[in-house]
Amino acid sequence: MIRHVVLFTWTEDATAEQKAEVAARLNTLPGIISQIRSYAVGADAGINPGNHEFAVVADFDTVEDYLAYRDHPTHLSIIAEHIKPILASRAAVQYAV
Repeated sequence: MIRHVVLFTWTEDATAEQKAEVAARLNTLPGIISQIRSYAVGADAGINPGNHEFAVVADFDTVEDYLAYRDHPTHLSIIAEHIKPILASRAAVQYAV
């Protein structure tokens, strides 16, 4: 299994509505992309200072399944239309589970 973890920090001018829209749009992906085995998104709980503000954790059976998700037009559209306009920084990793 492949686990994909992404962390986002938003721009200072990102609105609560824009952040909520990112979460709502990303949460539609498990119903659209059949290769997703497990999917969780959420805002940082605010426990530790200096954390990223938002996380995505997704599991896939194979590298090919991850690549199908990565390159899926709906996923790419969400990135282009909702994430990139408010993105200050991003960190990601994919690893075998």
